[in-house]
Amino acid sequence: MTETQVTWLTPESHDRLKGELDALIANRPIIAAEINERREEGDLKENGGYHAAREEQGQQEARIRQLQELLNNAKVGVAPTKAGVALPGSVVKVYYDGDESDTETFLIATREEGLNDSKLETYSPSSPLGGALIDAKVGDTREYTLPNGKTMKVTLVSAEPYHS
Repeated sequence: MTETQVTWLTPESHDRLKGELDALIANRPIIAAEINERREEGDLKENGGYHAAREEQGQQEARIRQLQELLNNAKVGVAPTKAGVALPGSVVKVYYDGDESDTETFLIATREEGLNDSKLETYSPSSPLGGALIDAKVGDTREYTLPNGKTMKVTLVSAEPYHS
């Protein structure tokens, strides 16, 4: 049994994802009709149109399941409005292991939330780095575990509310 992960979303992102889900569900009869149409063309072994329609149906159903799970486990909230504290929905600037020249700026949010800004790296609040920074104030140093088992120190330089 896997642990269900809560996803933080702004109301705008929730509405956008819900709209995508509704559109995919509304498209189900169209895909089913296309599959039936292609099935009637004859031999299914050599019917490329039929196989393409079935593959498209499979991809859409997978996306529907993904969106349903995401939305069912989403925590909808307002993006942070105050600066200086790292929260989901904040753009943060950090430096690593005491080296102030080794900085990185990223968004603490889900991948779905960060889709609108391809120039900004996104770290999940449940990732080791994102989780370590949640509720950190500017100047705080936190430690998190790397995939190889070692630990890394990260210091928060700035935290600003994300504006798409």
